Parts: sequence; C-alpha cells; structure tokens
Amino acid sequence: MKIIRDYQFVAPENRGASAAIGNFDGVHLGHQSVIDLARSAEPAAPLGIVTFEPHPRSFFAPDAPPFRLMGPEARASRLEKLGVERLYELNFNAALAALSPEEFARKVISDGFGLRHVIVGADFCFGKGRAGTAEHLQAFGKEMGFGVTIAPLIAHSDHTVSSTAIRTALSDGNPRLAAKMLGHWHRIEGPVIGGEQRGRELGYPTANMSIDGLHPPAFGVYAVLVDVLEGPHQGSYHGVASMGVRPMFGENRPNLETFIFDFKGDLYGTPLSVGLVEHLRPEEKFDGLEALIAQMDADSAAARNILSAL
Repeated sequence: MKIIRDYQFVAPENRGASAAIGNFDGVHLGHQSVIDLARSAEPAAPLGIVTFEPHPRSFFAPDAPPFRLMGPEARASRLEKLGVERLYELNFNAALAALSPEEFARKVISDGFGLRHVIVGADFCFGKGRAGTAEHLQAFGKEMGFGVTIAPLIAHSDHTVSSTAIRTALSDGNPRLAAKMLGHWHRIEGPVIGGEQRGRELGYPTANMSIDGLHPPAFGVYAVLVDVLEGPHQGSYHGVASMGVRPMFGENRPNLETFIFDFKGDLYGTPLSVGLVEHLRPEEKFDGLEALIAQMDADSAAARNILSAL
C-alpha cells in the first residue's frame, strides 16, 4: 500500500484511483461497505482511501477528551488488510480547512489526486464550515469529470453503525456489541512500554501499553486476544488485561496491562495488538496483595474459559 500525503505532488502511478473518503476511525462495517463500493465502482482502478490526519475533530478541538478508536498506524494496517492500495492521508491543517467545498473538489480530488471515482457516506460533509454535502460532491463530479457514489448508512439491530455508537458500546463495557459494529474485535495497538514491574512480583508479569489519544473503554479487567506483531515471539495468544489507572497503587494515568497466558519472553518495545473480547469486572481497589492475587487468579480462569469458546 502506498501512502500519499501531499495532494500537490502526486506521482502519475498514484493517480486515477477509485477511492472512499472519510475519517475511517475504527474501520467499522459502515466503512467497509463504502470501501467495497469503491472496489466495485472501478474494478480496473487502484483501490484508494482519502482520509485526514490529524482527525478534523482533534484539529478544531485540541483540548477535547481523547475520542479516537485507533491511531493512524493501526488504521493504515487495517485498511491494507482490506486490500487498499493507495492511502491518501491528507494533512488536516488551517489551509485545508479553509478550502470551500468547490475548492476541495477541484484542488484535492480532481487536480490533486486525479481520482476517477469517489464514494462517500450519505452523511458526508466537506469544505469550509462543513458546507458541502454528498449531493454537492455529485454535482462537482459531473462538472470536473469524476464519478461519485453515495453509500447508504449501515444499521446493526437498532443501531446505525458509527464510530460514535462504537465508542458508546466500549464506554458501557460492551466490547462484543462494539465488535458486531466493527466487524472485528476492538483493538489497542502499540509498543510495549516500561512499567513498575509490580505484576512480575505478583506472579503476573504484564505487557504495558499506552492508550494516550484513544477513547478509553470502560475501566476494568478484560478477556483479550493478543497478537505479537514482530520479533521472535510473533504470533497469537490469549490473555487477561487491566484497563485503567491502577487504584491499588495510586496511579492516575490510564493504560492497558496485559498478562499473556503461557508466555515467557521479553516484549519491551515490541508492537502488540490487543483485542478486547469481554469486560469481566470494573476496576477495584483491594484490601491487600493477597486479595488482589486471588482476584487475578479468578480473572485469569474466567478469561481462559471465555476465550476457549471462541
């Protein structure tokens, strides 16, 4: 997959794609349906995605609480797995935000990336002040020579599939509902960072990961699927993880601590992908280490039982 970040300098071989446009946070079922439409609209063209980094919401409200379901690296990895060949990752800055809908269509889509066909969701808005709609884009496409398909919104049960609905499910401690809308387990991805090594002393060594910048799921303990993405221990494992601020030890910066079952090895600096399967219990503060260890034993047994049924 080629990643193109500057619409003003695009190599000829990276033009002419059939591309879906959006933020693609989570790459959920709605996003996947839009990607499928881009694939089928121009089968001979490279399959592309036009997205934005940082997320426009982060640009306009930099001090708002973290809301993203995945970082740019995890998003790119997921898109590549879906067969995307060209990722047009636009730098969302003041200059881009100031483009009118017509300027965005002409300068970015037509003259810049030279897209052959674009797919957008029915709720797509673009240009300064989000003034452009999907219907406006269709009109610009007829004028400028690119096709436009408007994709219907996808619903699951009573929920319209959206990043907002997925965030709500995760905040409610319901990763299985989030997974139904995502089409895959919600995953935290990133390198293993150094910790206090308290887990090792308790007989539960953990791989610690930052969740900075990401929407925090409900704090507590989860049954998880773990993929070690690189190195000598590369592979898939089962485990149990704690999401939160570790109240037992007076911590206040949330992270994810994962105990990988039946694993021995050094993972510092190694990228992991941890999929949340089931929320076992809320975060708690225990009276002492013995009570904590007993609960960790119970959590591990519960997680093993749940994961063995997948």
